[in-house]
Amino acid sequence: MKLTRQHFIVFLILITEVLGFSLVLPFLPIFAQDMGASAFVVGLLLTTFSLFQFISAPIAGSLSDRYGRKPMLIISQIATLVSFLVLGFADSLWMLFLSRAVDGLFGSNATIAKAYLSDITPDKDRSKVFGISGVAFAIGFMIGPMIGGTIAQTDYSLPSFIAAGITLISIVLTILALPETVKNPKSILGRLQKKTRIKIKLLNTKQIIHYFNNKAVNQQLIEFSMYTLSMAIFNSNFAIFARQKFNATTQQIGFSMTVIGATSILFRGYLLPKLIDHFQERHLERVGVSLMIVGLIVGIVADSYTQLLVMITIFATGAGMNYPLMMGDISRSVDKNEQGAIIGVANSLDSMSHIVGPLLGGYLLSSTFPESMLLATIASMSICLYLIFREHKPY
Repeated sequence: MKLTRQHFIVFLILITEVLGFSLVLPFLPIFAQDMGASAFVVGLLLTTFSLFQFISAPIAGSLSDRYGRKPMLIISQIATLVSFLVLGFADSLWMLFLSRAVDGLFGSNATIAKAYLSDITPDKDRSKVFGISGVAFAIGFMIGPMIGGTIAQTDYSLPSFIAAGITLISIVLTILALPETVKNPKSILGRLQKKTRIKIKLLNTKQIIHYFNNKAVNQQLIEFSMYTLSMAIFNSNFAIFARQKFNATTQQIGFSMTVIGATSILFRGYLLPKLIDHFQERHLERVGVSLMIVGLIVGIVADSYTQLLVMITIFATGAGMNYPLMMGDISRSVDKNEQGAIIGVANSLDSMSHIVGPLLGGYLLSSTFPESMLLATIASMSICLYLIFREHKPY
């Protein structure tokens, strides 16, 4: 597989985009709480981004097919830049919500970047390229939280302005270094003047129902739904949980997220391929889910930040194993000509989980006790583990 200059530029853009977002991730829930938000309102704040992203991602992808990747990528990056500036100047909760809504509704950078990668990559190499882009994502996620969490100890605004500056760099890279890949793209201005209607289906419910009725893949989809719901509950509410139970600082929260990113790189990029060569994937899935549950149990009994890091490491190890294994399992359960459809269904389930997860976790943290969020995650992963043990697969 030969990577071109455009590949490396897109990877760099993805790193800067993730780096910008992950800079604000450790302190955003704490920032909202300091403004008087309950844990449930914090969950609603995080759901705002996921909900608007769920609406906008298919629209952005379709618009980039018509009007070109480059202009739509620039527009989405500008929206992300604006959202970070709003967050930097925020002095009330409504500005935090506005920041998340703007980025969610207009900032579909990753969607368009993946479409660009598809344009410049031969069919046989796309899985490898998307795998490399996942490592690029993890690199940004590994660096950003530690930096943002440390800076936020003294000033909540500064990480947001640094993120805006990083986004500006990605805009300049896009303008100067990326050629258009869509042949004969239509003019956005001309279409707006003609008031052309664009029909886009946000959620293909018939397709989702079809695959949930398909015995060859429905169990795998339920397993994946339980996994993504667990990840959404845990990831979106971790900062509040760490603050409530361990009185963790934004620096400690950021370091914890860095551990998650580093573990993901280690397992997805290096160890997992070697493990697959030596063990059946269904056994690895069982181990991965079991590790997640063990990590969560450690979190329930933990009484120090050091023990919290032990929990994070065990949980992230299992989570890092499971996602690629489950996606591979889902992919193998349908014919080759259905790959796009089934991946689309899986992405829809993931999006819905990230709408429900922050709200559920936030409600539990605001109305019960900190460990209740972990118990909900354990319940979801236990269903997943039960279904995995029921399977009888040749691989």
